[in-house]
Amino acid sequence: MTRDEVGPSFHEQVRRTFSVGGSKHNQNGGTSETSPLLGNGATNGTQGHGHSETWQFFFDTHHTPGQESSNVAVKVLANTWHITKATLLSNYVNVLLVFVPIGIVAGVAEWDPVTVFIINFLAIIPLASVLSFATEEISAKLGEALGGLLNATFGNAVELIVSIIALRDGQYEVVKSSMIGSILSNCLLVMGMCFVFGGIANMRDSEGNGQEQTFASITAQTTCSLLTLAAASMIIPGALSIVLKQTLPDEELRNSTILGLSRGTAVLLLLLYILYLWFQLRTHHNLFGAEAATADADQLPGPVAEPAHEEENEEAHMNPWAAGGVLIVTTILVSVCADYLVDSIDALVDRAGLSRNFIGLILIPIVGNAAEHVTAVVVAIKNKMDLAMGVAIGSSIQISLFVTPFLVILGWMMDRPMNLHFETFETVAFALSVLVVTYTVQDGKSNYLEGAMLMALYIIIAVAFFVTPSGALDENSLGF
Repeated sequence: MTRDEVGPSFHEQVRRTFSVGGSKHNQNGGTSETSPLLGNGATNGTQGHGHSETWQFFFDTHHTPGQESSNVAVKVLANTWHITKATLLSNYVNVLLVFVPIGIVAGVAEWDPVTVFIINFLAIIPLASVLSFATEEISAKLGEALGGLLNATFGNAVELIVSIIALRDGQYEVVKSSMIGSILSNCLLVMGMCFVFGGIANMRDSEGNGQEQTFASITAQTTCSLLTLAAASMIIPGALSIVLKQTLPDEELRNSTILGLSRGTAVLLLLLYILYLWFQLRTHHNLFGAEAATADADQLPGPVAEPAHEEENEEAHMNPWAAGGVLIVTTILVSVCADYLVDSIDALVDRAGLSRNFIGLILIPIVGNAAEHVTAVVVAIKNKMDLAMGVAIGSSIQISLFVTPFLVILGWMMDRPMNLHFETFETVAFALSVLVVTYTVQDGKSNYLEGAMLMALYIIIAVAFFVTPSGALDENSLGF
């Protein structure tokens, strides 16, 4: 089987399924991209698919009249507007972009810290969506290998940026909680919602009998094994710390030992992540496609929902250079908003009574993954469970094997004592969650009851950290 026979790439299918401006331009004899709007030629009353030039100028995310104009000024303005338009219309949550300038002004003007936190919290949600959109646009032109590596780098950019700023400020408990929280959010909340809404939307077959949705079992098996390894990498430093406290009275030596173990483990996890990328994108890419799920479904007992298929290819909305510019600008804006958000955490803890663990475990992952959450649920409803699993599980793997060890190495470079000894209760919650997820997805099938169980566990964990008094867990967060 060749790579082309596997079908559209994962990123193309996600973009096609969840795109606001998804009009197919220049098909069935529609006008070409050289049709002018501003000068140099007459205009027709309508453009492709019967849409007026006004509609095309404001809402067509694939083309803007004037992009091919011989007038340099017109061409620059048209391309600038096209990039802006395609970015703004890439996702429904982008209506929240209005909070970005307000959040920056609030931070500069030193408004009330709680207000600054809330406004920048809302501002980062659409910025995360724009980051994801720009990354997908670049990845579409780079091929699967480089595209996958780019998505691995920027797929969780918001969590990474917030964590780097918190690491710089010594907010280690926020950094560690946000890492575990992002994994739990994807594995329990997002995947649970996919199972619930996808299961309800595809509950019965044409004869009225109950059925289940399916996904490639190799995805579930590989992911669960990697998540179990990630849980072990967090449990071992904690267990060693407990032993050393009983046998080694020198606190500084204990801390140095845990730090050395964490840094060595982080290097191994990063190497394993690179190996995982090579396995998924190169040597065994055929095991992760839609055909793998179809083959698994044929061997499963009981009625299962037929996987949805897409045959059309989606046009890119902008060239890679333009997408790269959007990526850079958005990353800068995320950094600014995240800086103000992290700076206001102390005031939020003091005045609202929330623990840093709750902020990192629940609130920050919601900010970074909101757009991906909606995307995963939408594709699950359309019975594309492999896409939904790729969004939910892929992000968890990136956090556990790439972002977390990267922060340990970065802390090493910044002379910050960032280690893999997580707070005990967080580690237990993570380990139990991996166990439940493993039992739930190992059969390659899903239904709304299994989704409800995953969501229930996430809510239980969230409530546990919400009712925990501020500071009750923070003392053990560094493992010192």
